[in-house]
Amino acid sequence: MRIFVTGASGWLGSPTVSELIGAGHQVVGLARSEKSAAVLAAAGAEAVRGTLDDLDVLREAAAASDGVVHLAFKHDSAFSGGFQEAAEADRRAVEAFGDALAGSDRPFVIASGLLGVTPGRIATEQDLPAAEGSPVGVRQSTAAVAVGLAERGVRSSVVRLSPTCHGDGDQGFMAALVGFAREHGASGYPGDGTNRWPAVHRDDAARLFRLAVEKAPAGSILHGAAEEGVALREIAEVIGRHLDVPVDSVPDKDLSERFSWLGGFVGLDAPASSARTRELLDWHPTGPGLLEDLDKGHYFTAPATA
Repeated sequence: MRIFVTGASGWLGSPTVSELIGAGHQVVGLARSEKSAAVLAAAGAEAVRGTLDDLDVLREAAAASDGVVHLAFKHDSAFSGGFQEAAEADRRAVEAFGDALAGSDRPFVIASGLLGVTPGRIATEQDLPAAEGSPVGVRQSTAAVAVGLAERGVRSSVVRLSPTCHGDGDQGFMAALVGFAREHGASGYPGDGTNRWPAVHRDDAARLFRLAVEKAPAGSILHGAAEEGVALREIAEVIGRHLDVPVDSVPDKDLSERFSWLGGFVGLDAPASSARTRELLDWHPTGPGLLEDLDKGHYFTAPATA
């Protein structure tokens, strides 16, 4: 298949492009810059210049493809206080792809998130997205739009990703926690630290996206969670050990001050099962677990920026 991929040169996009090409697919990637286009060319993919705001470019590229994998998100805006703006841009892109693919029965796979789906209990693929009314809810509602495209003749599926898709080179939530620990001279965890985040290695997530575009049924919700839940206190303890700083509890009222933009997320308890996803797509994660990956040391080789 000829697959159009947004975010194709990014953290998840790069291994996903490799997965698709390795499986015999032709890949066309959205490139925001000449540098991104060069990265795609080196990986054996074609490049289409544009951004998530270029909706006509997105529609045209989707119409010329046999399927779409949508991984791009305005993380720069989201991580600097503009999560709402980033989520709204994501919604517009998903709607544009839906218009281009309607009635075609072609695959359309998008990335979403597991944080906040069912706070305090293990989320399953059968759980409906959270309601709007919070930044997390806005993105979950976009996932609901994508699922609904099945009724318009699109083989749509949503991959709800763990908040940490970890690995060497990660600059997401784990790198941010390392950065905050360096900044404050202590590795913090919220409350008693028993709240849990699911986790997945980036290579396992990339394999899941490839499997989804190849065979996920229309309207599928899939979970990119290799580990059901890792306690935030355990994460903080590994960070503290590697940085040689104390590990401390942070009260709820101080989370925003201690963790900045991550303060609204770090206290969430969000365990998630991927049992149905594994059975449906024969997905078997093989990468290292989060704590094992942290212990390898690559998150600590250079100062991380929060």
